[in-house]
Amino acid sequence: MDLEDTRNLFTNLRENTDWNLDAPLLWGYFFVHSTAEPLQALATHLQAQGYVLVEMFEQEPEDGDAAFHVLHVERVEVHDETSLDKRNQELSALATQMGVEDYDGMDVGPAPTLQ
Repeated sequence: MDLEDTRNLFTNLRENTDWNLDAPLLWGYFFVHSTAEPLQALATHLQAQGYVLVEMFEQEPEDGDAAFHVLHVERVEVHDETSLDKRNQELSALATQMGVEDYDGMDVGPAPTLQ
């Protein structure tokens, strides 16, 4: 996801949600590797930085592709187009540095409300 994609994401969120984009939202980040071990090391590293481990699972192959493992972490944060683009670049670089094959992008949703 480049800066233009990030701008399009924010435009889409403004047009199709009633979320306050200036408030904290729940940002999910995804990483992919052929084996689980590098993802486990990355999960430990990210948890030390305040990310919450959501899940790590093996994705079954489709159409003869090989199975792969997925790491999903989340953190409640405030982002604008520039800061999210920077975060995506940082996470992509971290994945490379830690020997993870792919930073697979992010998703976003409303932050959980405190009960």
